[in-house]
Order: sequence, then structure tokens, then C-alpha cells
Amino acid sequence: MKGKILQLIYSLQNLFFKVLNYIGFGSFLFYLPKSYLRKKGWFKSWRAWSSIDSEGQAIPWLTYPCINFLEKRINSNMNIFEYGSGNSTLWWARQVKQVVSCEHESKWYRKMKELIKHSNNVKLFCVNLDSGYSKKISEYKSYFDIAVLDGRERVECAYNTIEALKDDGVIVWDNSDRIKYHEGFEYLKSKGFKRLELEGLGPLNFRGSQTSIFYRKNNCLGI
Repeated sequence: MKGKILQLIYSLQNLFFKVLNYIGFGSFLFYLPKSYLRKKGWFKSWRAWSSIDSEGQAIPWLTYPCINFLEKRINSNMNIFEYGSGNSTLWWARQVKQVVSCEHESKWYRKMKELIKHSNNVKLFCVNLDSGYSKKISEYKSYFDIAVLDGRERVECAYNTIEALKDDGVIVWDNSDRIKYHEGFEYLKSKGFKRLELEGLGPLNFRGSQTSIFYRKNNCLGI
């Protein structure tokens, strides 16, 4: 009996949604408290024009599927390097041991310095594109659990990243649906990396995008 009642409720609910769509009001369902975009804070991000969650906390400007995947697998013992600083820097800083972030734009660098002044586990560098930006990570050897490529010169950055990773380290590459990064993907493949593609919406994103995780066997994320 209980199963039949639930089935009837679901049928009526689906009928209600179809009627709303038919009369042109289906889009308002996205505003309901239990809607995916509402729960993720997408509307709040859009209003604030900042990558934040439903509680107003800073989150990376990655796809939601990737954020969901990472937050369940990272831990407070990890060291992270990221090309491209921002709300992601603040998010990583709340959850890992150390964040090293490389920025190329001096004005944004000064803003980020102010935002991270109370974060004791963040090192922020400003390196011009013509002064070794993509090589900054190569100053470290077998040190990082995760390297995030979300800044400029991502293919060149990928070439310099592998030696800076621990044996079980992974690479998070945002906007990996862009064809111009294909050379970098092939390079990582030649070095034994496999690719996990996480596609969908993200904060401030209504067209959809893709973030990929490149990993090897026995990696730190347990893929």
C-alpha cells in the first residue's frame, strides 16, 4: 500500500511539473529550496558575481561535479599548487595543509594578498608571464598532492608540473573542453596519466563546462 501511495505522489508531482512547463512557468522550479542550483548556491553566486556556495563561502570556479568529487577525497595533510588564485585559494586553505598559488596579474595579486592575510597556510607568488610564470612549480620536487591548472599558459604549466608532484599526485585541469589544450592532454597521456572528465554547470556558469582530473595508478584521490 505504501509503495502505491508513493507512486501516486510521484505521478502527481510529474504531472504538476509538466503542466508548469506547458504554460511556460517550468523555469521557476529552479528557485525551489530543493532545486540543484539553489542548493549549490548558483543564484547567490550570480547575484554576488563571486564563486560562492549557498552559505556564502568561497568555492573554486570549477564545475560543481568536480567540486563535489574533490571535497569528499581531499584531506588536511595535502599540499596544493594552483596556477590562478581566487576563491579557490580560500577554499583550499580551509581544507588542506598548504596552498601555493601563482598569479601573473599584479593588481589581482595585491587583492589576493589582502584576502589571505589571515591564512597562515597560503603562499602567494606573483610571476609575470615573460618571467617564468609556467616554470614556477618546477622549483618544487615531489612535493604536491594536487596541482591545479586554472591560469594562463596551461599547456606549458603542464610540462613543468609532473616533477613537482608526489608519486600519487594528480592534476586538476579546468576548462578542459577547450581544444587548444589538446597538446597538453596528449603529453600527460604519454606520461602515464589517465583522465576523468567532470562536466556540468559551475558558479557563474550557465553554458556548462568541463574540469578534468589527470591521475595515475594508486593516486591520492583513490580513483
